[in-house]
Formats: sequence, structure tokens, C-alpha cells
Amino acid sequence: MKGQTAAGITLPPLPDDLRRQEAHAPVLEGEPVIAVLARERQALDRANARQGRSVQFYDDLTSRYGARR
Repeated sequence: MKGQTAAGITLPPLPDDLRRQEAHAPVLEGEPVIAVLARERQALDRANARQGRSVQFYDDLTSRYGARR
């Protein structure tokens, strides 16, 4: 047991997609506000989906390797 603890665990790398930041939708002069809002909501949906994948990745790790504190 002590040897296993000392050996440590090599965790898989975090998927690159989960490190990406979502930019705000660009605002173009003269464009209807509703169009900007629609693109901003799409960006938020992508960011929320990425966060969901991050949580799933973490949950998979903790279920495989156990929570350590």
C-alpha cells in the first residue's frame, strides 16, 4: 500500500477543448441587438457544454482513481 502511494498516479491529460475560453460575440455597428444577443447566447451554450465536459472528465477521474484529500 505504501509503495503504491509513493509511486503516484499518472493522470490523463486534460482535453485541449476544456482549456479554451469562449469569446463574447462581436458587436458590429448597425447590427440589430437581437442578432448580437442570439450569438452571445450561442457562445454561452458552448461554454456551458464545455463546463459539462470538464465536470464529466473530473467525475470519470475520481471514479477511476478515487477521491484523494
